[in-house]
Amino acid sequence: MNVLWIMADQLRWDYLSCNGAQHIHTPHLDSLAERGVRFNRTYVQSPICGPSRMSFYTGRYVRSHGSTWNGFPLRVGEITLGDHLRELGVKCSLVGKTHMTPDLDGMKRLGIEPDSSIGALVSQCGFEVVVRDDGTNHSDYPGRSADDYDAYLRQHGMDGENPWEEWANTAVTPDGEFVSGWMLENAPYPARVPKEHSESAWLTTRGIEYIEAQKDQPWLCHLSYIKPHWPYLVPAPYNDMYSAADVPPPNRSDVEKNSDHPLMQAWMDMRVSKTFSRDDIRDIVAPVYMGLIKELDDQMGRLFDYLESSGRMKDTMIVFCSDHGDNMGDHWMGEKDLFHDCSAKVPLIVYDPRESADCTRGTENNNLVQGIDLAPTFLDFFGGTPVPHIMEGMSLEPLLANQEVSWRKYCISEYDYATRDSRKALEIDQKDARLVMVFDGRWKYVHVETMRPMLFDLKTDPDELVDLATDSDHSDQLDYMRSLHFEWSREHHNRTTLTAEQINQMAANKEPPGIIIAYTNKEEFEQDGFTLPSHVVR
Repeated sequence: MNVLWIMADQLRWDYLSCNGAQHIHTPHLDSLAERGVRFNRTYVQSPICGPSRMSFYTGRYVRSHGSTWNGFPLRVGEITLGDHLRELGVKCSLVGKTHMTPDLDGMKRLGIEPDSSIGALVSQCGFEVVVRDDGTNHSDYPGRSADDYDAYLRQHGMDGENPWEEWANTAVTPDGEFVSGWMLENAPYPARVPKEHSESAWLTTRGIEYIEAQKDQPWLCHLSYIKPHWPYLVPAPYNDMYSAADVPPPNRSDVEKNSDHPLMQAWMDMRVSKTFSRDDIRDIVAPVYMGLIKELDDQMGRLFDYLESSGRMKDTMIVFCSDHGDNMGDHWMGEKDLFHDCSAKVPLIVYDPRESADCTRGTENNNLVQGIDLAPTFLDFFGGTPVPHIMEGMSLEPLLANQEVSWRKYCISEYDYATRDSRKALEIDQKDARLVMVFDGRWKYVHVETMRPMLFDLKTDPDELVDLATDSDHSDQLDYMRSLHFEWSREHHNRTTLTAEQINQMAANKEPPGIIIAYTNKEEFEQDGFTLPSHVVR
């Protein structure tokens, strides 16, 4: 048995037709959903690439692993999925993106060389790297590169100082002029790279090649795509497959725009928010975003055809998800900031080939699921012993087999905005630039350090347009959600070196061996089931 874990980058949950989208058709991902389970309420532990992925890869909350923003290193010693699986003899490999930044200072302190066998695993978040593609090779962004993709492009005659930039992210106008894909006005033009050599096509090919090369050892392949993440540029014919008429209207209101919350005002005032709040920008960018998704779905068709023809559908669990969504102008915002469903909620489809999952094929599940649930699910799938003292997620296996199980009552997501312009505008100290979302399936509560919270009722307001936190009629609900946040914040999250069983055994033994405290005489000692050394009389 093996696992193919597919992750898209910045893919909204509501841009898949199997999730109800009417404006785009994704037949290949729909077909995967027909074979497996769609988890309808899945939330990431941060709506930003780096911290979200570090939670996926460790099975731990952001507050626990400490990599709270892009480029913030995952500290040495954090146990990753790869570490757990290697103990079981499972090969854990990467084809694509991780956004991992290694803790080079910590490695140096411990004498771990980055190019050693151990150092390579620590530097790559526990994965054995087949190819890594984090979407840029700019020298000012350390730890991220597209070197493997650059080499591929050069092999196919697409040369240049920076092929990733000059081919995949350069567009061609009708006049034959080369223009930057970073400029949003150029989004409708086709990328210079042909579709058969795009990043999505290349990663699919490398994923297939990896699977073909595997023989006897069980494996987990993390096939991690860079798209539909910006730059919003896609090869023909996907660049003009959709128009503004195909894009759903933005989900926003004047009530939001006039919010009295200082954080919301600061966020809406950032360049990315003001830009994506413009209808003319959204009308040219959103269709290309859809084209990127359509391209990805077509590559899923190619991948699934290979798995079917090779017989791998019979022995491989397939998981498809995203690391976060994209606001795309909703709530007067761009990028993937904050905790609205367009940003923090993600698609999750799980196909389990085993007979035990036959009873749930083609179904949907409405339990509250978190990104950190995948790591314990994979550990469970490969027959590993659960490690709840390390992983804070819950295995999805019982849900896949339609078993009765006690499940969580709320989801958590976190956001560290210390590096954002909004923090500087509000003159907040970096240590206080923290947000926490608590969602119980109806009420979405956002704790804002140093400011008042926010509260949304997704039953009466599924579009999340009305903040109820200042409404006295909802003070009891606000107190309840605050208590859930307090409950979560009190959980153990740093005691990871001993299991509960080991701690209980230590408690049963009362004191470490050879330590005798508070006994008046030998009789008391022996009544507790202990024996003094033979040379001791009393």
